[in-house]
Amino acid sequence: METEEKSLNFIEQIVEKDLQEGKNNGRIQTRFPPEPNGYLHIGHVKAICMDFGIADKYNGVCNLRFDDTNPVKEDTEYVDSIQHDIAWLGFHWGKIFYASDYFEKLYDLAIRFIREGKAYVDEQTAEQIAEQKGTPTEPGVASPFRDRPIEENLRLFQAMQNGEIEDGKMVLRAKIDMANPNMHFRDPIMYRIITTHPHHRTGRRWNVYPMYDFAHGQSDYFEGVTHSICTLEFVVHRPLYDYFIDQFADSDYRPHQYEFNRLNITYTVMSKRKMLQLVKEGLVAGWDDPRMPTVCGLRRRGYTPEAIRAFINTIGYTKVEGMIDYTWLENAIREDQKEKAPRVCAILDPVKLVLTNYEGEGETLTAENIDGHPELGTREMRFAKELYIERGDFLEEADKNFFRLSPNGREVRLKNAYIIQATGCDKDAQGNVTTVYATYDPTSKSGTEGGNRKTKSTINWVECTTCIDAEARLYDRLFRVENPSAEEGDFRDLLNPDSLHVVNCKVEGALRSEMRDTTYVDGIAQVNHFQFLKQGYFVVDPDTTASHLVFNRTASLKDNWQK
Repeated sequence: METEEKSLNFIEQIVEKDLQEGKNNGRIQTRFPPEPNGYLHIGHVKAICMDFGIADKYNGVCNLRFDDTNPVKEDTEYVDSIQHDIAWLGFHWGKIFYASDYFEKLYDLAIRFIREGKAYVDEQTAEQIAEQKGTPTEPGVASPFRDRPIEENLRLFQAMQNGEIEDGKMVLRAKIDMANPNMHFRDPIMYRIITTHPHHRTGRRWNVYPMYDFAHGQSDYFEGVTHSICTLEFVVHRPLYDYFIDQFADSDYRPHQYEFNRLNITYTVMSKRKMLQLVKEGLVAGWDDPRMPTVCGLRRRGYTPEAIRAFINTIGYTKVEGMIDYTWLENAIREDQKEKAPRVCAILDPVKLVLTNYEGEGETLTAENIDGHPELGTREMRFAKELYIERGDFLEEADKNFFRLSPNGREVRLKNAYIIQATGCDKDAQGNVTTVYATYDPTSKSGTEGGNRKTKSTINWVECTTCIDAEARLYDRLFRVENPSAEEGDFRDLLNPDSLHVVNCKVEGALRSEMRDTTYVDGIAQVNHFQFLKQGYFVVDPDTTASHLVFNRTASLKDNWQK
């Protein structure tokens, strides 16, 4: 998808100013720091495009760092999936780091803070600590353990690490300012005890784990990050980020944190906690359910890396939070695929059409993969006396505004084939049409002189004996309200009951070669995209087998939701 040259976003402006002023000796280093407690979603992609994009644009490096400081929620499954998704999106990291790489250094720093009187062990409950924090306009109340002797703090912190203290019984807090107007400065927790779960890398080596605010800035400093880019909710954390680094930094170098607006999209949720609920409760088919906003879900639905990156480029980066309409994402894949996806006929609600005056065994017609682009190849379509057409393309009794098949003498063209006229139909006992009858004009074949005759409507078809039975999964919005996170009550009650329809359809025989398992190259799924004429953009699903072809609808040809 081609995009117009855009002006620099505000972070690019900051980077260019730093380069002009010679900061960090002209060095640019960013990092993407996901917590491995779930699968990446489209919101993460915005950060990925920023972090890796800045490094790419200014000849810098972007490292991948896993923020693995909470063994209760983290797993190597998520580590692997994150790497896979980033690579699939087309980005390349410099090195891979883990916050756990620095557990020893961070622990030593905590000891240093205690020795310098800047940290203490607090035995209060989480509820008591929260109550004593105060409000933005009222100072907090000091912990009764705030002034305990340094040696006692050292002994207790060592006992915490030795596994001698139960989870939740003690924490290590920074000793800063309980009256600071920034609530994050009111003696924030630096370490908590976690003995119930082994760490995915360090096993049972540690019983105390650093909090995000204590680990993140230090990790940036250890790695030499110049521009630590994150979302707006971390603005209030930035002073604490700087404070912790200032307590131990031994040079003029400092990483600097910058914030941009996070990505919120209508009709979905971006909370990993809520997504995990949907998965565990079977409300979706898994993390890669095509209705999910995860990268693996978008990939399975048929979104390409190019379309996703074009979408992110279109919405841009600001310092103002907002909500992006889901149609922007759909428009990105339509733009990406309109000149790429081969066109094929697929009949989602088939009814038989019999051409009563057609004689012979049938014939092979040639159709362009994309109309008007012969350079993109052609395909063969088998044509014969009996075909399938869409049920909605025929009405036994139609008014003057219905231009498709009806036994009223009006001519209709079969796509890439002949002009026909309906003559009647058969019905079952319930009054449903079972067979449509028509005659064809043998002189009206597309591509011949007689094929130039115009009709007001062209309909799609597949030949009965060579078409393939397939399954089509028609996806829609996951939720029925625009912003489910803002609604009261249980968000699961807001799920769209019509977000998935599965239909058995008939697709033209040219797709027979697609009846195989999805293949992988370097661990990246290779999927096949098509435009089903008049139906939308579809992709072969990994559930496809040699005997069962499955398609996911990526997007309709135009937005029907607003209607």
